[in-house]
Amino acid sequence: MNRLAGETSPYLLQHADNPVDWYPWGEDAFERARSEDKPILLSIGYSACHWCHVMEHESFEDGETAALMNERFVNVKVDREERPDVDSIYMDAVVALSGHGGWPMTVFITPEGEPFWGGTYFPPVQRQGMPAFRDVLRAMADAYESRRDDIARQAEQLVDAIRRSGDVSPSTELLTTGLLSEAVSVLSRQFDRTHGGFGGAPKFPPGPTLEFLLRMAARNGSETALEMAVGTLDAMAAGGIYDQLGGGFHRYAVDHIWLVPHFEKMLYDNALLASAYLHGFALTGRDRYREVVEETLDFLLRELRLPEGGFASALDADTHGEEGTTYVWTLDELNAVLEPDEAELVITRYGVTSGGNFEGSNVLFVAAEVDDPGKLSVARRKLLESRSRRPQPDRDDKALAAWNGLTLAAMAEAGLRLGRADYLDAARALADFLLGPMSDERGRLYRTFRAGEAKIDGYLEDYANVSNGLLELYNATGELRYLDEADRLARLAVELFGDEGGGGFFFTAADAEQLVVRKKELLDQPTPSGNSMLAYVLLRLARIFGDESLEHTAVGVFRLGHRYLTHAPSAVGHMLAALEQHFSAPREVAIVGPLDDSATQALHRAAFGHFDPAAVYAFAAGPDDEAAERVPLLAGKALVGGRPAAYVCQNFACLAPVTEPEALAEALTAEPIRRL
Repeated sequence: MNRLAGETSPYLLQHADNPVDWYPWGEDAFERARSEDKPILLSIGYSACHWCHVMEHESFEDGETAALMNERFVNVKVDREERPDVDSIYMDAVVALSGHGGWPMTVFITPEGEPFWGGTYFPPVQRQGMPAFRDVLRAMADAYESRRDDIARQAEQLVDAIRRSGDVSPSTELLTTGLLSEAVSVLSRQFDRTHGGFGGAPKFPPGPTLEFLLRMAARNGSETALEMAVGTLDAMAAGGIYDQLGGGFHRYAVDHIWLVPHFEKMLYDNALLASAYLHGFALTGRDRYREVVEETLDFLLRELRLPEGGFASALDADTHGEEGTTYVWTLDELNAVLEPDEAELVITRYGVTSGGNFEGSNVLFVAAEVDDPGKLSVARRKLLESRSRRPQPDRDDKALAAWNGLTLAAMAEAGLRLGRADYLDAARALADFLLGPMSDERGRLYRTFRAGEAKIDGYLEDYANVSNGLLELYNATGELRYLDEADRLARLAVELFGDEGGGGFFFTAADAEQLVVRKKELLDQPTPSGNSMLAYVLLRLARIFGDESLEHTAVGVFRLGHRYLTHAPSAVGHMLAALEQHFSAPREVAIVGPLDDSATQALHRAAFGHFDPAAVYAFAAGPDDEAAERVPLLAGKALVGGRPAAYVCQNFACLAPVTEPEALAEALTAEPIRRL
């Protein structure tokens, strides 16, 4: 066992038996590198990464390769999901060197942490234009020993390049709604009208972009935005990227038609896409979208939920070293499980053939409609039960605060909109987990939790996503404690990560470990950046509390991201969604009445029966409730004739309070109030 045996990350523990003398990231490794004057070999990956497993088997488990690594380097292994700050910096270096990045990532750095060369996967022998890993090791070690001046110059140039890439100045151009409409136009030119989504193979689910498009469809009835959103939602739900039996989405499709996936399942993808399909359902009423939401969240509860109430990070792409074997089917396997008429139905529905579409087997996809959905449902249950008895992919059972924050938002909002009490129960338990075991005695978030141990100070995205999730749980339950915690974490994030002079937020806290560069992340790929999400949260809190300073802070993010908003909208989908929130006409909904009163609950459901993503909500039991004293939106709002009531205010003017759900629904769908 090497030094990784004491770690909690499943990815690091996978390498604990390697003959490589691995160190986890930390001062011990750098101190040894300085004392022995050796370069550091930094290897970064994650547990569900197929090619990470391949490189481990080919090189890190090989005695001769390990001996060479141990002799000439100090070797450091990093889980990119635990340390996204480290991963981001050295990924920038690799991209600057080679023009592309990915995992596994191999970077050679000085004892001061400065990168001087790197790449991604290296094979054990030279092939397909890639050098053999041992040849790379010898070349880098020799260069460090005999060409130190060259190494120093290369390292300096790379650090400067990383610093310049992250040194974004705020734009002085006026922010206008034209940015939103132009983004829709640019996306329309990039949209795949045949298969949905954007770009070619490999094709990734564009969760943040879908949220922006759905908001634009709701904002002004944009048919263009709706076409792109619906076309993508339909295509993904019908494709092999979606698990047609067990629910949930695989990470991406290796083709451009969403058919054959890369089979790993990530928590963040499924949380983001559950929210996107939920909003698609709220906007269009399409039952298929509701099915996808429920099947996806049911998958999370069934396969990724942890005993402490949080959710695991991922399911591996491989099962016993082979990709996809848990999920694919041959005709013989189907016939062994199903009755002949059931098999015929499944074959028609899911495009099953004798030759298959994936290495002789079939990835199931929606090929045709069938006449007997009841029988199909029975057949699907049989197949899923049979599949559950197969060998299963490994699970990365560490909980990450940021990804659990996304899950909290999806679970809470779905519980409310779909009337699923089990989702709300899961959301409450998840909030307790994030505010309990995943928080320290100062009320600050940890990044990761596994095997009873929470560690690593949280990053910007952790605070932003958890705050957003708590705000959604407040909307779903009306319980003031969740609003309080969302507000506390958001303001704490401003304090810890804010850049008062330059605007926006750094990825790491001011008192965090100082790496060679302190970066600001702005791109929403594949998850919303901490900047985008925190801006979105601050805007909503600003309207609930009437705090213009929060809105001003959020606008700093848009000024930093201006060049992306105008030139690369597909890379900043969630920033665009937040910008739409900024430009949207104020609409506030206050509901006053005891939370356990059925009349209050009916008003609550009616308030969310209409898709209005820009609206904000507040709840109080009555005028003497603590919430009424502390939330300005509730000031002066009382029961009407002793009955629970709802107040709708738009464009700084309010309608008369209503006590009937039908009247509230009518008020929310009416034309906005115009001030004289």
